[in-house]
Amino acid sequence: MSFGERVNQFDAWLLDRVFQPFADALPERLPAMEVGMSFQVGSIVLSAASISALLVLEGMTLSNVITNLLGWFFEVIFYIGIHRLRAMVRPGHLNPLRGMLAGMRPISIPFAVYAFYQALTAERVYELALWFNSLSQLVFVAGIYLISCNMPPPGHRARQRSYGRGPLPNELG
Repeated sequence: MSFGERVNQFDAWLLDRVFQPFADALPERLPAMEVGMSFQVGSIVLSAASISALLVLEGMTLSNVITNLLGWFFEVIFYIGIHRLRAMVRPGHLNPLRGMLAGMRPISIPFAVYAFYQALTAERVYELALWFNSLSQLVFVAGIYLISCNMPPPGHRARQRSYGRGPLPNELG
């Protein structure tokens, strides 16, 4: 098995065994797509707080944080793009974003791990800003996985209580 296949297998496991059961347990009035989009907004806000902390508390200039600002703009553009595609996600149907975000989900995990490592090893001066960035990356990962979850059909919670756990998407067919 190649490295890419192992990464895809881990991604599918994380999506099907960790995030999909969580999404299925959410109340019907609060679908995983909405929670995931809220996490994306939270990630954008935490990233902005990180950049602000660098500018205000650490005394950096705008030219010092230009890469961070460009990254933040890409986060906003990503959110806008997903927001426009959210109408494609319908209850009881396979989530088309699941396949569309298949490359983005696994690559976001090493970025989150690296951000956490940066926060742990940061000089005291940059520590607060990097913890905001680390938390932003973790929230982004959780949000992108929740956005990729399938939305159960209406009434799924009542049927689940009476019949037990339904099959996972990879167990169908």
